[in-house]
Amino acid sequence: MAVITRNRNHELGRKGEDVACEFLENQGLVVLSRNWACRDGELDVVATDGDQLVVCEVKTRSSDWFGGPDESVSPAQLDRVRKLGMRWLAAYRVGWCRVRVDLVFVLWQPDGQVSLRHLRGA
Repeated sequence: MAVITRNRNHELGRKGEDVACEFLENQGLVVLSRNWACRDGELDVVATDGDQLVVCEVKTRSSDWFGGPDESVSPAQLDRVRKLGMRWLAAYRVGWCRVRVDLVFVLWQPDGQVSLRHLRGA
């Protein structure tokens, strides 16, 4: 049962990231990377918004029964994402960008509709 749940959660997360990337691109951001990983962790989405590098944490839920997606991000997680953004810059030898951390919250409604909230500069 745990494997089925893990696979279902992974699939939901991937779909949420797909929706988030489409939304960000429609807002004029250019997605550079998805699921970029290093030994310290993973960035869901790396994009540019003008002269800023934007690192996005995407939180996807199928229900708000245990709280909405925005309730699942701690200050420590934001700090980790910020540090991973700096690692991304170092890995690609880009030292000139300002880094912004965004959060994208995706909630799949029971009827299949999706609600999305984008928090810039978290």
